[in-house]
Amino acid sequence: MGLLGILIALALLIFLAYRGWSVLLLAPAAALLAAGLAREPLLASWTQIFMGSAARFVMQFFPIFLLGALFGKLMEDSGSVSSIARFMTERLGAKRAILAVVLAGAFVTYGGVSLFVAFFVIAPMAHALFKTAGIPKRLMPAAIMLGASTFTMSALPGTPAIQNAIPMPFFGTTPFAAPGLGVIASIIMLGLGLWWLARAEARARANGEGYGGDTDSETSAADDLLVRERATTAAAFDPAEIAHSAECARTPHVALAALPLIVVVAVNLVMSFFVLPRLNASYLADPAWGATSLSAVGGVWAVLTALAAAIAVLVAINFPRLPSLRATMDAGANAAALPVLNVASLVGFGSVVAALPAFTLVRDWVLGIEGGPLVSLAVATNVLAALTGSASGGLTIALDALGASYMNIAVEHAINPALMHRIAVIGAGTLDMLPHNGAVVTVLAVCGASHRESYFDIVMVGIVGSIVALAAVIGLGTLFGSF
Repeated sequence: MGLLGILIALALLIFLAYRGWSVLLLAPAAALLAAGLAREPLLASWTQIFMGSAARFVMQFFPIFLLGALFGKLMEDSGSVSSIARFMTERLGAKRAILAVVLAGAFVTYGGVSLFVAFFVIAPMAHALFKTAGIPKRLMPAAIMLGASTFTMSALPGTPAIQNAIPMPFFGTTPFAAPGLGVIASIIMLGLGLWWLARAEARARANGEGYGGDTDSETSAADDLLVRERATTAAAFDPAEIAHSAECARTPHVALAALPLIVVVAVNLVMSFFVLPRLNASYLADPAWGATSLSAVGGVWAVLTALAAAIAVLVAINFPRLPSLRATMDAGANAAALPVLNVASLVGFGSVVAALPAFTLVRDWVLGIEGGPLVSLAVATNVLAALTGSASGGLTIALDALGASYMNIAVEHAINPALMHRIAVIGAGTLDMLPHNGAVVTVLAVCGASHRESYFDIVMVGIVGSIVALAAVIGLGTLFGSF
């Protein structure tokens, strides 16, 4: 009955979340249902296991959610994201409209801007560019997703995305884990995605298909409650806060706009490889500091320092363009609250399930998957991200339940934890892009497209490309280890 209870609770969570119910309510309810069917103490399951795990997630990662959302909102309201996107579109022009949209999304998200901020800023420019070029607007969501929600989220070394930060405390790694493999995976994702979109564009032109009708749905997507509920389980930004401050009409020069993004990457690199390794942090072993180690927290510290430095630079160079600085910062801070609590609730649900006696059957099945630990780790993160519709939620659930086991396997088989890190992140960013995923729902709403029109192209650039890249990383990692 315990295993059946896990399946029933998970099915209920997925179905009602897809219908737009709040995860803040669904996750504890589903966790208590699973515990009740397994005849485990209900109140203890809620307050001691569910809340304990959710609180640990918030403790570890809320600073990244907070600074990441704040940085994204400041980049938006200062006009920096618009300046970068406009520069890309003007330089590449209508003949390379798809490439311009992809690169604009990639540049800003790799620099630390939330993909949801990128959606709302880049989509209007993409509409104008695609209309001028006569490219069907149904290809817009796939182009935006390819740039903003694939390789810059999971593969490029040093990305400040929350998905890349989650494995660091479990594996003692940095944001630059397995950099060579990450670059190879990024090239595969980008190359296959651009090939598919170019093929789709050529086919549309051959069939005489034009841009299609105009739409203003992107203006109301931020206010759509269903979009908001799904979006806040998928990323670190609440789309409702998009409209709670105003973007400056006078955008900065592209060099100034890009400077904070460069600061994020540069400071992250310096902290990860030069500053933190030389830091005497032996005091962290004291229970007063959590009885932890620098390897467990250093990756998070590097990302936090990078985002904080970038925020300081951004405000300093754009202060005249931020007349409502308090409103912008309030909106950025508020934009982090609901996403972190939603993901923490999913993590709490996973912890209750992992504590049930029947979960040993699931754990043994996952660890026993043929192909070795790298394949089983990829399968575990893929499946959980797909079921929850959240790369960050699925990844944390998988590592909370199985992270210690995989670390033991890594030590036993001399596998570099950095390789585990990169496979886990790429795996979580693959099948999470199913139809109920918050990023998918949001980008379709912003672009004024439907699943029927655009989802197949999203599958090809987001799921198929990522699976091929994941297989390549597993194969290369098995042969050559982490590099």
